[in-house]
Amino acid sequence: MKYLMILLFAVVTITIGCKQHKKEAGYNENEQSTEVAVTPRNTNITTGNAYNNLFLDTAAVEKFITQQKLNDTIANRLRSFYNARNFEFAWFDTNGLNEQAYGFRSLYDYSVDTSENNKSLEYRLNALMTGDLDSSISARDANIVKTELQLSQRFIAYFRDAHQDDDNWVKDMEQFVPAQKNEVLKLADAELSNKNKQHTSSRNIYGSLLTQLKTYTDFAKKGGWDSIPVEKKKYKAGDNSPVIAAVKRRLQITGELSDKDSTEVFTDAFGEALKTFEATHGHTPKGVLNDSLIKEMNVPAIRLVQTLLINIERMRWMPVEPEGRLIMVNIPEFMLHVYNGSKKEFDMAVVVGKEGKSTTMFSGNLNQVVFSPYWNLPNSIVREEVLKSMSRNKNYLAQKHMEVIGQRNGLPVIRQLPGKDNPLGRVKFLFPNSFNIYFHDTNQKDLFNRDQRAYSHGCIRISDPVKMANYILSDNANWTPEKIDSAMNSGKEKYVRVKEPVPVLIMYYTTFVDEEGHLHFLHDIYDHDASMIPKMFSDPQ
Repeated sequence: MKYLMILLFAVVTITIGCKQHKKEAGYNENEQSTEVAVTPRNTNITTGNAYNNLFLDTAAVEKFITQQKLNDTIANRLRSFYNARNFEFAWFDTNGLNEQAYGFRSLYDYSVDTSENNKSLEYRLNALMTGDLDSSISARDANIVKTELQLSQRFIAYFRDAHQDDDNWVKDMEQFVPAQKNEVLKLADAELSNKNKQHTSSRNIYGSLLTQLKTYTDFAKKGGWDSIPVEKKKYKAGDNSPVIAAVKRRLQITGELSDKDSTEVFTDAFGEALKTFEATHGHTPKGVLNDSLIKEMNVPAIRLVQTLLINIERMRWMPVEPEGRLIMVNIPEFMLHVYNGSKKEFDMAVVVGKEGKSTTMFSGNLNQVVFSPYWNLPNSIVREEVLKSMSRNKNYLAQKHMEVIGQRNGLPVIRQLPGKDNPLGRVKFLFPNSFNIYFHDTNQKDLFNRDQRAYSHGCIRISDPVKMANYILSDNANWTPEKIDSAMNSGKEKYVRVKEPVPVLIMYYTTFVDEEGHLHFLHDIYDHDASMIPKMFSDPQ
């Protein structure tokens, strides 16, 4: 299936990242600029309608300004930013860092600032994102407050740097991070009327999604569609049933079925329409009607409007695409896509982690290929699985081709030798990131035949590692296909540095428009959409 080239090239208009941003420490105190007035405090935002459920003490902002010795320009922008939010947290709720925090972390090139303040902030963000900080999130926690305010200081400097020629940059910046719940249709109308102008994009990603948003908003305003009876029964070509007629009406509304057939007969055209629906909802097209498909067709139009709005919000934080090679993985799609500029190189099925509470978006640079890798078992697997097996079977490690190579924090450090039993297969591809996620081969090839492919412990298994290895090392004449094959099967671990590291984007889009103009809705496998709904929308759930 062709994938959404337009999604790949989604670029938020704010062009955050297009210009080299200044250090988070602030702007040049000697620069000449017209100071923008401080936004009045927005008391319309309350604990009942706020996007996040934490609020700052106003004194905490002033204390931070004093402690950090911020100049007047930065201090006023920080005051203004929080006045516009009625001092609601921008980057935290009681569950931890929110999606916008993850998006900004992926977007921001923190490597340009080597100050101690920046290093300290990065350490805390890593610990929060990987769960190494085992503490509840509280507005009274001094470290949480400091992290919140440092992120806002960083965001203000970053946004201003990208918009220094825009007279409205302050207003745009203060509205960019969500602050308040809205009724679904009112938020949709605001998007469609371009009140949120930062959603526009020269690559037409938002244009494509907004077209679909307009269509589904109209559906919702007209009452959507009738619910179809769900029967534990399959229908195929030649069958007759009132359910088939009801499904035809549903598919005619959303466009999968173009003819006006209203009979109860399962026709060839109806079968093709079912295949289109399956293909755009994460299923292998089979053209058979069953209860699971009917349940998906019964999702109300208003709920699909929510899904579109949630993903539009996510796409605002997508980094600017590189000019050369790029690897992109859309987690709910279970697919990897490789591009070189505007050219699609190839697609590849992947298996993703069973859980991913934090993996809405992150990025890295694929800079190493490891042939015949050892598997260094994560502490969680050693603690929860291996130690129990070792206690029951003293020969467990030898039977599994594993060995203990040390001790750390009271746990044995265990690795599995290269070979056919190794779950990493014959090669892995490293792109350093806070989550210790990488691509690798697998010895469980059958998983790629399934529609829903969330089975791994967290890393991403790829279906054709040979193709990937040859592609990544194609600019290195020393690594011929024959040498790559030999290294993959040697049984001896070999690290190879990639001459030109390849950017990797990991994303979580549950709806998108593909290259052929088809709108896709995918399963919310990590419940990220489900978590966003009560934050974004004031309508009863």
